Amino acid sequence: MEGRSAVLSAVTLHGSIPEPGSVPRGEGGFTFIELLIAVLIIGFLSAIAVPSYQKYLQENKEKTAISDIGTIARRLQEYRMEFPLPTDLSTINFGNAPPLIDPWGNPYRYLPLYGHPENLPQARRDHNLVPINSDFDLYSMGPDGQSVKPLTGVKSRDDIIRANDGAFVGKASTYDP
Repeated sequence: MEGRSAVLSAVTLHGSIPEPGSVPRGEGGFTFIELLIAVLIIGFLSAIAVPSYQKYLQENKEKTAISDIGTIARRLQEYRMEFPLPTDLSTINFGNAPPLIDPWGNPYRYLPLYGHPENLPQARRDHNLVPINSDFDLYSMGPDGQSVKPLTGVKSRDDIIRANDGAFVGKASTYDP
């Protein structure tokens, strides 16, 4: 009798007698349409987020290169107080700080100019073809790893440069003498 009263109470509480092995309504999982909508939303958010993140990474690398060039330039100027400008950067890199490799994996480029008149033809030049520094050139070739002497060249537009004897350090495309 007690078993029959349990079935009757189930009928009155739920409105029907559940069949053995059946899943109650509303607990069967997601429909295909619901999953499709979720995938579309995730794809849409990714399409917005990924380019923004890549731009952030690129700007971070540019800021790192600007900071490195400033640090290397200060070390070169300190060195120049006691000695003539070195012919390469390894002279000032005692203790391996700052890094002499730019954020894109290329070595920083250095060319002593002051006291080295033979290097003047290789000096970086602005849009008027005037050398951008009188003491030394120091730059990163940027993300493409390529560069040419005039800053107006397509291969030089993404370079991170030091110009006006250190008064400007930044992207070559933004340099205006």
